Amino acid sequence: MDGGAAVIDWLPEATRLSPWAEATVVVAGLAASGYAAADGLLELGANVIVLDEADTATNVEKAAILGVLDADVRLGPGSTALLPECDLVVASPGWRPTAPLLQQARHRGVPIWGEVELAWRMMQPDRVVPWLGVTGTNGKTTTVNMLESMLVAAGLTTSAVGNVGRPIVEAILDEVSYDVLAVELSSFQLHYAHSLTLHSAAVLNLHPDHLEWYADPATWGSDEPDAMAAYAADKARIFQRVTHACVYNVADEATMRMVENAEVTEGARAVGFTLGTPSVSMLGVVDDLLVDRAFIAQRRDSAMEIAKVDDIHPLAPHNVENALAAAALARSFGVPATAVRDGLRRLELGDHRIQTVAEHDGIRWVDDSKATNPHAAASSLRAFDSIVWVAGGQAKGTTFDDLVQTYGDKLRGVVLLGVDRQVIADALARHAPQIPVTIIDSTDTGAMTQAVQAARSYARPGDVVLLAPGCASKDMYTGYDARGVAFAEAARRVTGADEKG
Repeated sequence: MDGGAAVIDWLPEATRLSPWAEATVVVAGLAASGYAAADGLLELGANVIVLDEADTATNVEKAAILGVLDADVRLGPGSTALLPECDLVVASPGWRPTAPLLQQARHRGVPIWGEVELAWRMMQPDRVVPWLGVTGTNGKTTTVNMLESMLVAAGLTTSAVGNVGRPIVEAILDEVSYDVLAVELSSFQLHYAHSLTLHSAAVLNLHPDHLEWYADPATWGSDEPDAMAAYAADKARIFQRVTHACVYNVADEATMRMVENAEVTEGARAVGFTLGTPSVSMLGVVDDLLVDRAFIAQRRDSAMEIAKVDDIHPLAPHNVENALAAAALARSFGVPATAVRDGLRRLELGDHRIQTVAEHDGIRWVDDSKATNPHAAASSLRAFDSIVWVAGGQAKGTTFDDLVQTYGDKLRGVVLLGVDRQVIADALARHAPQIPVTIIDSTDTGAMTQAVQAARSYARPGDVVLLAPGCASKDMYTGYDARGVAFAEAARRVTGADEKG
């Protein structure tokens, strides 16, 4: 077991039609993507071993189903300590490269894929569906939802898959003939993806996030000098081998450099998006209109209206950027301008994204709990003029100095809670000591009520009380959605306001 692996000669070029019965595959993790990966591998005929430290009721139920299909499922503490003899490991995206099981795989020369890589291979060579991919630090899910809505408006059969919540393998196993897939890809997923060749792809932005996942990249053999460089390198993977359009953010030079450095398929184009007037091969904004100067024949001296800014809901500068990125991907696939417009008009985004949850005494209460890093919080702060900011949670190794320096003048007061509340408090003390700050030390279920009460004491008519935490939520809540619900309920309870859509 400690020796090097005898690599199956067909595995580097494996497709759906390869002799999978010859392979033993370890699936690391039994969450949504792990379960889908195990199911897909069993469909291919592989010998599957599933490992997960958590023997929760949900995992036991999944294990029973997979067991009926002849998978070997091992749950409970210690189950992932030693890597069984195998030919391939499929890792769930939450697994850091430094995990002992993955370190053992690298030591033995066992290939490591993610569910995304497996899904791509499962389409080859005869069931290929084009992918339009989206990554970036913030805005991925919103952009993919916008893109899916535009594709549907164009009459195409599609699905939003990937990091948006639905595993890609699940769609590949569908008895549905998809025309195209709208694919959200996180840096974690891209890290374990090696052979993707997307039709078109977009990187929305690049800012520090998830740096704890990338700590000390040299420990897993990365050539990158630090965590941020390793994070950026994984994001940039989405552009490799793109066949049609690489979409970048004109305001974020890092995304443009990714396009410049990408090894794309000959003929692929660089297409920018901007909140300003677009140059040739860009999409942008002119007189409150979204316009296309990239996918029209006369782009050198004209532009085509594809939607109105008012078609975007909720309307905020970063959502305009998301809409432009989605439009660029849709247009690269031949979607007409009318479908871009109709897709934006029909779309109803999920909760906790700049969602007004209460209005009372001239004060608007806005839930943007989905803003789980400083850049996402900054996008929310950019959208309003006078703000009482509610923030805090798990900072994930990020800092708030730039955010406070940029948007401090908008803040009437700040309320902080969560495990890393002091990280934000220190940034405020350094750069905006004049802003009053309330720190909630409680971590029980009443903490959000205390935070809302403190926010109400600061707010004045015309203000927005904004939950834009800039941090993850798992220190106090089951997820960002639960945190948003707690804020909304507390705001309505404390103010006596009715819910607003």
